[in-house]
Amino acid sequence: MQRELHKIKRLYRRLVNAQPQRFPLEGPPKVSRKHGVYIIFSPRSTVLHVGRTVRGQKGLDQRLNNHLHGASSFTLQYLDGKGSQLRGTHWFAYVEVSRPRSRALLEAYAVGHLCPKHLGVGKNAS
Repeated sequence: MQRELHKIKRLYRRLVNAQPQRFPLEGPPKVSRKHGVYIIFSPRSTVLHVGRTVRGQKGLDQRLNNHLHGASSFTLQYLDGKGSQLRGTHWFAYVEVSRPRSRALLEAYAVGHLCPKHLGVGKNAS
């Protein structure tokens, strides 16, 4: 258990120290087709959302593109479905993580430490 916790802490440090990238003005973000965990920041560097890839074949590229096109709970609930608001103004950082369990644990660890403005808690939760 301690070994796994240390691994998640190392991944967390890599995630929070990753170089943020601005969402592109046009087209999809092209960062990685691998799976991973990511953070979305406001223009003022506030942590808005922490997420992970679950099953998409195009990994992080696909998931970040989903946000731009309003195909996520984050854009639907936090940006009223207008994911295009992210373009050119908001930032994201990510780390590639191949193992599904490690992605889930890292996402949970990052959410607990960063307390993002948007937290996906389920459709009917308040």
